[in-house]
Amino acid sequence: MKKIFLIIVSICAIFTACKIDEPDKDLKRIVFDPGNLQFISTSLNPTKETSSALYGNQEALKSLTNENHQPDPNSEFKLVTWKYHENPQYIGGTITGELLSIETLSVDKSGNISYRIQNSSEKEKIQQNQKERIQYIMSYKPVIRP
Repeated sequence: MKKIFLIIVSICAIFTACKIDEPDKDLKRIVFDPGNLQFISTSLNPTKETSSALYGNQEALKSLTNENHQPDPNSEFKLVTWKYHENPQYIGGTITGELLSIETLSVDKSGNISYRIQNSSEKEKIQQNQKERIQYIMSYKPVIRP
């Protein structure tokens, strides 16, 4: 009976000794709430280690399926960019981490486009390239779902 008890205790000791407790490295995971917008597409930038998700309303989705790459009136887009890092639970996997920016592209009834960016450390640099950013957002292809 003592041998069985010692075997069980040693097995438990081995499994608990292998547990690695990593601190959260001060990473704050913010979940973006798209509200009434729906997911359109996603992209990764391995060089900058960022992932982005594009959300939009029905008019925005329709705009991206057109060949002219011009946003339809009443379109609203939000491009959300996160820094990603390794998933501690899965080897080779990544998860979103720090929220870097939320770029909003809105089109009024007259077709006037407004662009703004929130939460970015590169806000001034991106503000200078608004036309490029608008073209970049409009270049996304919607994900086709079955």
